[in-house]
Amino acid sequence: MTAIRILIAALLWLVTTAVLAQAPAHPPIVKEGKTVQISPNVYLIPDEKVGMVPNVGIIVGSRATMVFDPGMGLRSGQAVLREVEKVSKGKDIYIVNSHFHPEHTTGDMAFPPSAKVIRAVAQQQDVEEMGLKWVALFASRSPMLTDILQGATFRTPAETFEKEKIVDLGGVRVKILRLGPGHTRGDTAVFVEGDGVLFSGDLAMKQLFPAFATPQSRVGSWITSLDTLEALKPLKVIGAHYDMGDAAMISAYRSYLIALRDRVAEMKKQGKSSDETAETLRNEFRAKYPDWDQPLRIHTAATAIYRELP
Repeated sequence: MTAIRILIAALLWLVTTAVLAQAPAHPPIVKEGKTVQISPNVYLIPDEKVGMVPNVGIIVGSRATMVFDPGMGLRSGQAVLREVEKVSKGKDIYIVNSHFHPEHTTGDMAFPPSAKVIRAVAQQQDVEEMGLKWVALFASRSPMLTDILQGATFRTPAETFEKEKIVDLGGVRVKILRLGPGHTRGDTAVFVEGDGVLFSGDLAMKQLFPAFATPQSRVGSWITSLDTLEALKPLKVIGAHYDMGDAAMISAYRSYLIALRDRVAEMKKQGKSSDETAETLRNEFRAKYPDWDQPLRIHTAATAIYRELP
């Protein structure tokens, strides 16, 4: 096993162990019949805090519909497609993924060949370098995940972009932003301009500790990404997982990351080791944020920040 695969495997174990420990009441497949309209042109299929199920966005214009994060595996994608068909007005479909992890991307394969995947160049790089490795690693966690991810693959994008792209769905303008590296190198958010709705991916979530999930994750660019998202002045913010909120979610993540970065820098300057720093700050920030879930992520974040800082 190469060094990079060892690092990816370790990161995956740390990121997913707490999620799997939640023992979801049903397999991590997007539920049908749960779609809610959250603004004039935007619908949400909520994750209901089920591990490895994303919040799925459906943005509807007169000409086309955009789907954001259609879940993990063929069955999730099929469920999302049926929900899309209930609310769509136009025949064209665009798909955008928040990042390359399997629970956000592999549902793409359920959509017809005419559906167009729009992907950031950096996210496509993540797919090519790490995508199938993460599918295999997810599948290895349990027989249930092996079944869900059977035959899982990644769609080839119809179009790629570097930093920003505007898509007009027919009277509805959507801004697609490649940010990061934060959670991953190819972090992508979408903002529905007229509705003021932001799908922030893992870059900002409500009462869920952020995960430094890949070797490319960086605290500095994550904070800069949050500045960019806040400048959009969103009215509603939907993270990749957990409940919907507002712009306060963005400022909460910024405050946490800045405080954690400053404490890591302080302890590193004092000569503390990476392990000692991570363990100390895991306890410290768990106490400061008692209502946030998955505190194990504090440890991986502190380790990544320690490595990043001079």
